[in-house]
Formats: sequence, C-alpha cells, structure tokens
Amino acid sequence: MTASNAKSNFIFNNPRLRVCFVALLLVAIVAIPFCIAQEKPSKMLRHLVMFKFKDTSSKEEVQKVVDAFRTLKVSVPQVAAFEYGTNNSPEGLDNGFTHCFLVSFKSEADREVYLPHPKHKEFVEVLKPHLDKVQVLDYWASE
Repeated sequence: MTASNAKSNFIFNNPRLRVCFVALLLVAIVAIPFCIAQEKPSKMLRHLVMFKFKDTSSKEEVQKVVDAFRTLKVSVPQVAAFEYGTNNSPEGLDNGFTHCFLVSFKSEADREVYLPHPKHKEFVEVLKPHLDKVQVLDYWASE
C-alpha cells in the first residue's frame, strides 16, 4: 500500500473513526428529510370565490373584473397566494359559474383585514355591474 492509499483509507482503517463516520452519515440521513419536512408551509386558509357573470357583460368587461381581482395579490399584503382560472369541466355541473378564484391567507386575522380592505372594496365596485351570482367558500386546507 502506498502512502497516499494509506492516507485515503485512514478513516476506514481506524475502527473508532469508522464508527464516527458511519454515525455522522446516519445522522445526516435521518436529519435531512426532517429539515426538508420543516420547510413545508403551514396550513393555509383558502377563500374560494366563483363568479357567474351577466349575459350582457362583454368579454372585455369580464377581463377587466379578472384584472382588478388579480391586483389584490399585490395591493393587499395579507394575501399569501392567489390563483384563478375559468371552468373547463366536461360534467356540466357549473350552474353557469365560469370563473374561479382562490385567495389564500396564513390566518383568519389576515382574512379579516382583507375583506374590508379599501382595495377589496374597490374591486367589488368594479365587479358589481357584471355580477349575476357569486359563490364563496372558505376552508382550512388539509392534505
């Protein structure tokens, strides 16, 4: 065995160091998934909003409502996440609701700030002339 091989095998040739190395390796194997799991976000409060627009509202007017709703993510800091989309279900159970918005909050207190927030009220004024029906459901997300 050459001197460089002896140096590279030093940990594996020394029983105490080999045990320490294996122990550290096991700790890392156990700790890494735990650390990753800790980064998982806590439960979120979901505010699900569905709209049925008036038949008299044009696509452009509906898009103005969508754009106004989208600005709330930026203008209301309590909004933790925002997403939206239009219905594409083949089941025919939408009852005329075409647009769905999901606003997420970290707490009920954040939602309590959002609902009467001036920017939210401004959005509602943009929405009102075009709204036929609305359905709202709030829930704590679970896996």
